[in-house]
Amino acid sequence: MKKVVVIGGGTGNFVVLSGLKKYPLDISAIVSMADDGGSTGRLRDELGVLPPGDVRQCLVALSDSSRLMRDLMNYRFSNGALEGHSFGNIFLSTLEKVTGSFEKAVEEVGKILAIKGKVIPATTNQVRLKMVLSNGTQLNGEDEVYKSENLDQGCQTMYLEPEPRVDTHAISEIMTADCVIIAPGGLYNSLIPVFLVQEISRALEQTKAKKIIVSNLMNRKGQTSGFKLSKFIKEMSRFIGKDIFDYILVNNTKPSPEMLKKYEHESEFVINDMQNDSRVIEADLISSSISQYSKSDALNSLRALIRHDSNKLAKVLTKIINQL
Repeated sequence: MKKVVVIGGGTGNFVVLSGLKKYPLDISAIVSMADDGGSTGRLRDELGVLPPGDVRQCLVALSDSSRLMRDLMNYRFSNGALEGHSFGNIFLSTLEKVTGSFEKAVEEVGKILAIKGKVIPATTNQVRLKMVLSNGTQLNGEDEVYKSENLDQGCQTMYLEPEPRVDTHAISEIMTADCVIIAPGGLYNSLIPVFLVQEISRALEQTKAKKIIVSNLMNRKGQTSGFKLSKFIKEMSRFIGKDIFDYILVNNTKPSPEMLKKYEHESEFVINDMQNDSRVIEADLISSSISQYSKSDALNSLRALIRHDSNKLAKVLTKIINQL
């Protein structure tokens, strides 16, 4: 059985894991721990816990339990003192308090949800994402980075504060993997924060595993405006330390003109300018439905309308994996 590690944030990991779990693979998900917005941010600030949101999404994605249990973990309170919180976030944070360990809390929820694989936090201590723009402006926290509309003016540097303590299980999984997949997701708020854990970037350089990156479908205005595929690869390579990618998976179909028109004020399609690179694999990866995502997620973001199809993505990924 091939051993596969998936790295990223919440929604991107969710898409990849939801498809891969249907195949006979040994799956591990390594999750960014820089999130500090929304329900996750409130729990971090009020309880002093590690961020549960992205981990929750990965647990649900890998779950083989009933639809009811998955819906329960994703349920978000709409009023009262718990308004905005998801049950799963509260559950994970409570278990962290009870067990004294976030890793133990994740393990126990994994048992309850009968997950097919492992979910591993990238770091085991409280860290905050910091970014310095080219004009010298400093952004503090993942939420501030996510909401900024000035990132496309240039990023001077990014780092995690305090010094991140890597989860050693993440390193062992990377070093013994047959394949490492970098999931799609927010470049500066979901992907690069994982690479800022130096031990993880070093492991990605040293492992014999083949590395596959799944390109984003859309650029986000103010964050990656005008970014072509090569720019994404260049930025990630900058923070990892080198270009490590063996395969670059790119969507080659476009949504309808009507759908793209809805995006014209918010984002744009990512252009593949690397057709002559032998590492690039093109395929139809767009979902024709938003039914696999939560209703609140789809309503809260227009970008939820154009997503990767988890089944199409998994089919192409497993074809690559089985050839390794």
